[in-house]
Amino acid sequence: MPTTTAPDVNPALIHWAGPMGLPEFARIDDHDFAAAFAAALPAHLAEIDAIANDPAVPTFENTIVALELAGEMYGRVSGVFWNLSGANTNETLQELERELSPELSRHHSTVMMNAALFARIDALYQEAENLSLDSEAARVLELTWKSFVRSGAKLDPVNQNRLAEINERLASLGTAFAQNVLADERDYALVLETDDDLAGLPGFLISSMAAAAEERGHDGKHAVTLSRSIIEPFLTFSTRRDLREQAFRAWGARGEGPGERDNRPIVAETVKLRAEKAALLGYATFAHFKLDNTMAKTPEAVRNLLETVWEKARTRAAEEAEDLSALIAGEGHNHAVAPWDWRHYSEKQRAARFDLNEAEIKPYLQLERMIEAAFDTAGKLFGVSFRQHPDIEAYHPDVRVFEVLDADGERVAVFLADYFARPSKRSGAWMTSFQDQHKLAGDARDGEQIPIVVNVMNFAKAAAGTPVLITMDDARTLFHEFGHALHGMLSDVTYPSISGTSVSRDFVELPSQLYEHWLTVSDVLQRFAVHHETGEPMPAALLDKLRSAEKFNKGFANVEFTSSALVDMAFHALDTEQAAGIDPVAFQAEILAGLDMPDSIVMRHATPHFAHVFSGDGYSAGYYSYMWSGVLDADAFGAFTEAGDPFDAQTARKLHEHIYSSGGSMDPEDAYVAFRGKLPTADALLAKEGLA
Repeated sequence: MPTTTAPDVNPALIHWAGPMGLPEFARIDDHDFAAAFAAALPAHLAEIDAIANDPAVPTFENTIVALELAGEMYGRVSGVFWNLSGANTNETLQELERELSPELSRHHSTVMMNAALFARIDALYQEAENLSLDSEAARVLELTWKSFVRSGAKLDPVNQNRLAEINERLASLGTAFAQNVLADERDYALVLETDDDLAGLPGFLISSMAAAAEERGHDGKHAVTLSRSIIEPFLTFSTRRDLREQAFRAWGARGEGPGERDNRPIVAETVKLRAEKAALLGYATFAHFKLDNTMAKTPEAVRNLLETVWEKARTRAAEEAEDLSALIAGEGHNHAVAPWDWRHYSEKQRAARFDLNEAEIKPYLQLERMIEAAFDTAGKLFGVSFRQHPDIEAYHPDVRVFEVLDADGERVAVFLADYFARPSKRSGAWMTSFQDQHKLAGDARDGEQIPIVVNVMNFAKAAAGTPVLITMDDARTLFHEFGHALHGMLSDVTYPSISGTSVSRDFVELPSQLYEHWLTVSDVLQRFAVHHETGEPMPAALLDKLRSAEKFNKGFANVEFTSSALVDMAFHALDTEQAAGIDPVAFQAEILAGLDMPDSIVMRHATPHFAHVFSGDGYSAGYYSYMWSGVLDADAFGAFTEAGDPFDAQTARKLHEHIYSSGGSMDPEDAYVAFRGKLPTADALLAKEGLA
């Protein structure tokens, strides 16, 4: 850790002296970040120059290890800033984010295009077989070399300059896109004034909507917000079709606000620049560039999987739509199934077919008990436990701090949990970290840095004094994100660059999606799904009905997802000529028309608010990865099924070693085969989704 700090830099951003190594958030002001970045960036470049210009012959230690450890001050400032920007932002942070995005992109380009530095890395890479590196070190060298090449290290100076310009502009566009979506979500509320406006709504939702209205200054009223934990149950239960349509249209129109809030021109420029970037780097399209270092490898492999699922999902959704049309007609209505009708009538259909409805399930799904369930499952599988420290302050009063202990009672991680929606938080759910695990800590580089991991969600708060009840989908989200968190917390690697979730995009969702399976294990639900009033466990009959209905409405769900993934791939499979001057909404409509997209279903993420793809390039040409990992997770849980025990100790040990703790130290295919013994086919996914 840096021992000195510039005079105008708040040391609390650099030297984390809080309990368990956390930052002292109370000592950090939003205005501190500008000076901290202004000091951290040149300090990082000075470290890079020292490595690049080292007169000694390049070695793994003086080049790769030195590079792994460079920029700690920068990393610490960034760790705090970007976590706050996503989970607790404000105008000050957003303004700085707009300023920093292009500057940090320039900084990254300066590092990755440093000719002297790359020459040292390249010399080591060419001699890799003669360096006597262990498998983990060899993997780090290979990934480092490839990362530099993919960042333009081999381009001539003119093309390097153009690539840096493109990256800088893309960074600004991604920031603007995300902030526009957040503004639309923050500013919208459908305020309900009368009892008639609440028709059909269950008590738990009315309570959450009252809390949302109060938070927005509408005391005594109820508000439909664009948080999924409110709008989805509202669309499910409200019998006011006019209000469902109004709320749904607002939900679908995010990112299409007037003037500067319109994300459509941002998408058009983003697609154009990404195509140009790929061409500069020698790839046919941006999709080819992004997929080159993934398990899928090629756009053709991705489309093959997506189209296989699409045809089956489209057929199933058509059958589901016929059932809903019959239900609508049976109620004496003559309207077609519209997108704002689907959730409402499918819930009625589920109730009729399986004698099951969300309102019956939700009293058993208390947020606190589901958190306990996720923790308990981790304990059974991996031998870890969680000790809450309510006295430790985090970056917001809602954030909970947990110490993560191994079987011997030793601290192995710190876990921050931020569960509730608020206007200062972007929508969705995610896992990230303040710092990652590695074994190069301390002056002697023989200490271990433990991870500080965060889960951020957007559950609706309940009224004061009442428990927070969540839906089954919310509970899956909680388990999903906790699976990501475990991937970070259980990491056991030497080098920072391959720690935790630093794996290929279509492998990173495996630990999270696999963890969802334990939510519906009988023992877990019977112990933790208890009624919030009586304390009685979920009845066996209700459990049976839940399992019977697991494949219900899967046509709809897979059409929603797969259409989004296919549109993402279509945008990024355009070459430079095709991507020039594109109209994003017209292009989306063209792709959906070619797919024969049902009128009654919309993409899960329409292009103007498709943050996975356009608020940064993390999931660009990569939204398919949830499905690719779905193939893996469906097969992976089969290992426990075959063992006859969802907590089989031997299988859990292999899962821990090869999937949750290995980070990017292995090729993902090798890691999966080490756990499972073979690679899967799509058959397990199709069976799981009821599409076989």
